[in-house]
This record gives sequence, structure tokens and C-alpha cells, in this order.
Amino acid sequence: MKVLVMYVDEFGYKPAQKNLESAKEITEGASFNDSIVAFIQVEKSDEEKDVKSREKKLVNHLKWTARKNNCNKVILHSFAHLSESKASVEFTKELFDLAEKRLRNAEFTTAQTPFGYFLDLEIKAPGFSLARIWATL
Repeated sequence: MKVLVMYVDEFGYKPAQKNLESAKEITEGASFNDSIVAFIQVEKSDEEKDVKSREKKLVNHLKWTARKNNCNKVILHSFAHLSESKASVEFTKELFDLAEKRLRNAEFTTAQTPFGYFLDLEIKAPGFSLARIWATL
């Protein structure tokens, strides 16, 4: 799994193009402030492991990043551009849903960007050391 995490002052999205036939119809966007946005690519090799172990690894990384940025909001964004390897849609969505649930149970405010869509993004991110962290998990 590849993860690019950014602390953002502001983050917003609007659905631009549906790219997964089974995705729910979404027409509205959303915006967030003072948040961690995680651009996540789940890879094929992740499917060889238990989804719960992958979810725990991801959530621990996101919680660490949030603490380093004194933040309690996390947005999960499927971003299949960090690697050539891609996990199945079903595995990826299950991992995202489990991670979101675990983060909420740890009293984080969470959201997911619409799964199965290309999105128009607006990002305002400060330039300091821990505002952008890339990891292979």
C-alpha cells in the first residue's frame, strides 16, 4: 500500500467523472478544513494479507500523522496513481470502510471521498516538514 498524507488548511472536491459503473450516483461535493487527507493506493500484494492487518497498519500511520499535525480530522481518498499495482475494488473499499470505522472509534472525525469517481480537487496546504508524508505500508 502506498500512502501520501497531506495536512491541509482546506480541501474540497466535486465529482467530475464516474469511472466505476457500480459506484453510487454522487452529484454533490464537500469541503473540509484543518484536516489530514490520505491519498491511498491499495496494491495487489495487500490482498495476500488479512484486510484487518492492512487496516490496522494504515490507521496507525494516519493517527500518527494526525497527532504530528495536531489534527483530529482524516479524509480517505482512493488514489490509484502511486503504483502500477492495484488491488481489487472490493478489497480496497472494504479496507477504506474498516479504516474509517476504526478512526471514528478512536474519536477522529472522518470522511471518504466518493469511491469510483474522478474528482475536481481544491487543496490549500501549508509548507512545513510534516505537512506531507509519503509511506509504503
